[in-house]
Amino acid sequence: MGIALAPVHGEDVDALLSHADLALYAAKSGGRNEVRMFMPDMALNTRRRLAIEEGLREAIARGQFHLVFQPKISLRTGQVLGFEALLRWRHPALDDVPPSEFVPIAEESGQIGPVGQWVLETACREAARWPDGLALAVNVSPVQAVSTDLLTQVRRALDLAGLAPERLELEITESSLLNESEPSAKVMQRLRTIGCRIALDDFGTGYSALSYLRQFPFNALKIDRSLMAGLPVHSDAQAIIRMIVSLARTLDLETVAEGVEDASQLEALTRYGCDSAQGYLISRPMPGTDLPAWVAEHVAVPSATVAAEPLALSQAGETHPAASR
Repeated sequence: MGIALAPVHGEDVDALLSHADLALYAAKSGGRNEVRMFMPDMALNTRRRLAIEEGLREAIARGQFHLVFQPKISLRTGQVLGFEALLRWRHPALDDVPPSEFVPIAEESGQIGPVGQWVLETACREAARWPDGLALAVNVSPVQAVSTDLLTQVRRALDLAGLAPERLELEITESSLLNESEPSAKVMQRLRTIGCRIALDDFGTGYSALSYLRQFPFNALKIDRSLMAGLPVHSDAQAIIRMIVSLARTLDLETVAEGVEDASQLEALTRYGCDSAQGYLISRPMPGTDLPAWVAEHVAVPSATVAAEPLALSQAGETHPAASR
């Protein structure tokens, strides 16, 4: 339900109905069983949302999407293990629109399928040019994760690029698995059968139901960046990360820490036995054209040295915001 009150929100029928509709739209966006009172910023937010939804319909055809890649390194050897593909969109009127804003709109408007397919195919084509030892990680949206078309999309992307399935890792968030666990498990198992790897993204937040670790064929757990902020100071963050690493080791799963931004975090993760890490301390996401030079300049060193000399891996000691996608 959307509510507008006279005369505060309008002095004529047309204005009141228009504002009530905006409040109704906001209520629907917030989920079921919602009641919203009209607020002046709703008009601005609705116009922006509609511009994003309309822009998504032509973003691929107009070449407005592009990918950047963030490296993942081994905490034992310092070697580059691979790169995660991250989607970026520059809207002609709204400039850079973050994935956290446009991906949910793409899902709700039924446009995530073409967008996800574009990301898979473009990322796989890029990875096919890399040395064979480097892996590619691609995020799969909750809508994609429960779709029976995901296996077909992945196979198509791999075939078009000529990329070995073993080099592709699909990152699935926990929220993807809540209501569609059985169909999702079947799709994940088929992806594992053809050779792809599956990682559970943002682990340590949300529901973290341990039953998922039995039901789904995961290869790795990605420790959420929100836990990095507490390292190495807060004992609760330390305890949670140690628990995740211990659990993963017991289940023969790898652990990946994301959002690593300073040397103390990297050193703590190494002590806890985490397998690999990514974040702005190592490198900010880069265009594919910069990747070969970065790999050539990166020198693999033992993790203790990595932690002690972070500037060798970062870009001139720059500081960056926490979010990388």
